[in-house]
This record gives sequence, structure tokens and C-alpha cells, in this order.
Amino acid sequence: MASARQIGGPCQAWPEDGAFIREVLDRIGDKWTVLVVGTLSSGSLRYSELQASIPGISQRMLTQTLKHLERDGLITRTAHAEVPPRVEYELTGLGRSLLDAARAMAAWAAAHHREIATNRAASEVTGVGRRRAADVPNVLALNHGSPPH
Repeated sequence: MASARQIGGPCQAWPEDGAFIREVLDRIGDKWTVLVVGTLSSGSLRYSELQASIPGISQRMLTQTLKHLERDGLITRTAHAEVPPRVEYELTGLGRSLLDAARAMAAWAAAHHREIATNRAASEVTGVGRRRAADVPNVLALNHGSPPH
């Protein structure tokens, strides 16, 4: 008889909800969700205002992200009965509760920017693999005397 597989990482404290938690973390950790939530933190916006406020997001990705956020209850979509039609998006209380976590992640990234950039430079991948130590100055010093792996 096969035993139940142990769930590791941040989900292990809630094994009965592990798969659901991983799904939610995947959603809020994707490329656009935090940017959309952060952009809506100042109040409701129309679709075109959202798209103009988030450089690089395509119509398809913005539409998909908004649908997922609405489905999960993080935003509301309000269609006003006007001509021309006007649709606005706004954070719900649940969506606002995500802002502190998003700000904490952004603060962590800012605090560790230099260290992460240094690590990336030290282990930059070329077409055939990692650079040799001789190609990156001070790689051994950056890795505390250990060769890069």
C-alpha cells in the first residue's frame, strides 16, 4: 500500500489544504497579479487606465488576470449602464488584505537587490553552461571561497 506523500515547503503546515494553497500562491505569484492588485490599491480604475498603468501587459493577459482575480473574490467588476459602456475594477476587502504581503515581498526584493544581482552575475548562464570562474571577476569571493555550482 502506498503511503500518503508528504507535502513540503510553505504548505506543510496545512496538509489538508496544500494543493489549494499552492494554487493560490501560483496565482498571486504570477507575473501580473501583484502589479494589477498594486495598481488598484489607489482606487477603482477602468480597463484602459489599468492597461496604461502597467507597462508591457497585453490585452489578453490583463483580461485573463482580471477574470482570475474576480473569480477568486480579490476584485469587483462593475459595469455601469451608460453609453458608451463603462466598466470599473476595484479591490475587495480580500484583495486589500493581499497588499501588505505584496508590499513585504517588494521590500524584501529591494533590500536584497544588490545581493541577488551579484549572485545572478556570478552564475550567469551562457549557451553551453555556467561561466568559468576566470570569466567572472571575484566569483570565489562572492561565493565565500567556494567554487560556483
